[in-house]
Amino acid sequence: MDGRRILSPDETADDLASTPFRHAGDHLRGAFATADFRSAVQFLDAVAVVADELRHHPDVRLGWGRVEFLLSSHDVGGVTVRDVALAERIRAIADEQGAEPA
Repeated sequence: MDGRRILSPDETADDLASTPFRHAGDHLRGAFATADFRSAVQFLDAVAVVADELRHHPDVRLGWGRVEFLLSSHDVGGVTVRDVALAERIRAIADEQGAEPA
């Protein structure tokens, strides 16, 4: 599938069903709760490694026991398969680290 083609919410629904991410306009939004600030930072650190590997970086909001991600392919102005792949990887990291959907 073309990594630059913008996807509609209908096209992402099945892939996102197992994640806390939701397709909202031109981005995917997902948030996770952790035990405290340190665990939130550790979770974000693990996501940063994967984001660098994928060469696709999320916008992030970090707080005490909470990390929120906005995923969008800024180069095309919407959600692409790159965002869906990152959402799935973030969910896997959250499962490994015990971060819960918020």
